[in-house]
Amino acid sequence: MALEAKGEGPAIGIDLGTTYSCVGVWQHDRVEIIANDQGNRTTPSYVAFTNIGRLIGDAAKNQATINPTNSVFDAKRLIGRKFSDACVKSDMKLWPFKIRGVGDKPMIVINNKNEKKQFAAEEISSMVLNNMREIAEAYLGLTIKNVVITVPAYFNDFQRQATKDAGVIAGMNVMRILNEPTAAAIAYGLDKKATTIGGKNVLIFDLGGGTFDVSLLKIEDEIFEVKATAGDTHLGGEDFDNRMVHHFVQEFEKKHWKDISNDPKALRRLRTSCERAKRTLSSTAETTIEIDSLFEGIDFHSKITRAKFEELNMDLFRKCMETVENCVRDAKIDREIVDDIVLVGGSTRIPKVQQLLQDLFNGKELCKSINPDEAVAYGAAVQAAVLRGGVEKVQDLLLLDVTPLSLGRMLHTGEFDVFIPRNTTIPTKKIKMATTIVQNQIGLIVDVYEGEETRAEKNKSLGQFVLEGIPPGPKGKPQITICFEIDANGTLIVSAEEKRLHLKKKVTISNYRGGLSEVEIEKMIKEAEKYKLEGQEYNEKVKAKSALETEEHRL
Repeated sequence: MALEAKGEGPAIGIDLGTTYSCVGVWQHDRVEIIANDQGNRTTPSYVAFTNIGRLIGDAAKNQATINPTNSVFDAKRLIGRKFSDACVKSDMKLWPFKIRGVGDKPMIVINNKNEKKQFAAEEISSMVLNNMREIAEAYLGLTIKNVVITVPAYFNDFQRQATKDAGVIAGMNVMRILNEPTAAAIAYGLDKKATTIGGKNVLIFDLGGGTFDVSLLKIEDEIFEVKATAGDTHLGGEDFDNRMVHHFVQEFEKKHWKDISNDPKALRRLRTSCERAKRTLSSTAETTIEIDSLFEGIDFHSKITRAKFEELNMDLFRKCMETVENCVRDAKIDREIVDDIVLVGGSTRIPKVQQLLQDLFNGKELCKSINPDEAVAYGAAVQAAVLRGGVEKVQDLLLLDVTPLSLGRMLHTGEFDVFIPRNTTIPTKKIKMATTIVQNQIGLIVDVYEGEETRAEKNKSLGQFVLEGIPPGPKGKPQITICFEIDANGTLIVSAEEKRLHLKKKVTISNYRGGLSEVEIEKMIKEAEKYKLEGQEYNEKVKAKSALETEEHRL
């Protein structure tokens, strides 16, 4: 039954980005990308805590230079990760806000109204999601509950579930977790209406603020079939900024014999200038960094050329091209028969990235007809309309996505037994038989891993469970079925069953370890409601004060 029949508002699509987020809705037979109260169609994924209350989006980013330790960004780089992850450790050195490990979960520590508080990345993301929903509600004049949220195709199980949890904390019904390049392909497909006989092979090159994905799809009529996907959930525009920041920190030290790397305010101001310079270098060959009183009253002025910027980042650019080559190889498609190369994400505006990509495909023109900042939210809004139902124009749209990494279990020999190979179309279900390996064995441990190495321990551990109660007896006699199943959201469910006694054990791996418990989510939902009420009270006070001042001025 279509949701509209139940009296619910329209479903929206949210591109939850590392640096910027975007929201769209299907209305009047097309997607509308919704601007925020500042008139911007993308909103910074920033949350700031100040003495007067919480700020989200443009307001939060605009005050980040004066309040760096309480202005939180990059929640997407933390979500679903462990505190012990190498990339979390390296990012921590660059963030002005503090991170501490609670167990192995990274928690963001801030000062809110002179009180120390800690937040999980899911909570910060839920605040950004809620802000995007409020932007849509203000535009539509309706309450919105149903949402499609996008994630990088290379997000693992933990990261997908954590993103879904963020939507739940924000009080939303997350209809689908959708891969970003697939969402962008929908935007391209509806724009181009690929009606070529035999369809079109389309490469989506999605380089955003913090993540990188490449997907190769075959688009024919209303069918979007992902052939292969590859990527890096820790590579994007912010890494290019980091290289520039590091370069100027060294330059400042050489010029003035002073190290600014431990001053959050100075680093935040320098980073803001570097972000601006990076954008400028996409259209000019040279630009200047000018910051008054950067550190201990010293002004900092320096030039950077496009060539220098490219030199600082060339290894990262080349890494992107290697990923493209791997994706094309996995798709078993010759480079010559790729019909279109679609650029998605703000970082694809970098001329060197475009040039290297074009060279890889023998000078083929790149497709720039879709907006790189809005394409993902556009596709998410279309998918939301499909799932909501009742929209004739897109009702036949069919998405056939893939799982980005191989999934399987560790055998007693230590080898990795692959159940679902990478780039398998999802949803999918694979079953294998297992048995006991020693006499009178009464339990079977199922260790679940994802990755491409032949030795399980070299891959990423997703968790384990034990099937207990197997009747003692000769080894090799019990018949045990192990089932790996991936649903449409890319969430993995692993189960084991002993045939004779019907002993069963089933676990949703993404919920299994390092995620939030139902109790924690409930607590966070209540906390989110409290912040929402505080925000409403603050807005009412501002309106009342503004009305009073207007009245006094009139008198």
